[in-house]
Amino acid sequence: MFISRVLVDQNNRQKLKSLTHLGAYHHWVEQSFPEEVKSGERLRHLWRLDSLGGQEYLLVVSENRPDLDQLAAFGVPGTAEVKDYEPFLASLHDGQRLRFRLTANPTYSVSQSGKARGRVYPHVTAEQQSQWLSARAEKAGFTLSTAGETPSFTIVGRSYPILRRKQGRAVRISRVTYEGRLTVTDIAQFQQTLRSGIGRERAYGMGMMTVIPEA
Repeated sequence: MFISRVLVDQNNRQKLKSLTHLGAYHHWVEQSFPEEVKSGERLRHLWRLDSLGGQEYLLVVSENRPDLDQLAAFGVPGTAEVKDYEPFLASLHDGQRLRFRLTANPTYSVSQSGKARGRVYPHVTAEQQSQWLSARAEKAGFTLSTAGETPSFTIVGRSYPILRRKQGRAVRISRVTYEGRLTVTDIAQFQQTLRSGIGRERAYGMGMMTVIPEA
């Protein structure tokens, strides 16, 4: 696995004109793996947008190494970088306390009569969105412990970016960013969570969790 990032070129209006919805970012990420495009065997790539110090970065987690020239297509020249993710993942262990950041699409499903799949709705309140993450922690290999009445995570961003699907229909996707602390409880499952993400719409900038050890 590899983790990559590039600084989005926010000062280039020509480039930004092409990045008006989540599907455009998805296309950018997909084109960063030209060998997969050529073979027609595209793998799932996790990605998200992070704002740090007033600048916006595109982060990507992938099984294959991206082409840095393609990754820099809409980025500031010279800022695309890639690292082998596996040594970091291998350094994690059960019981470890980590700081995390997650951008996800918190949803729930309501069953429909006569249909195999339920209808999906977004969670809209901060309480619902927080409960959504808490409910998924155990299966994802970690726990979100609390200290007294203070939760170990907070919601730091909520938005509804546009996604234009292939049929041309534009929809708004609920995007929520969480930050906080967690404890690893199942290292194998947790490593898989960092590789493959959490929740729906992972192809469109949702589901990526990143962590750093607590100081």
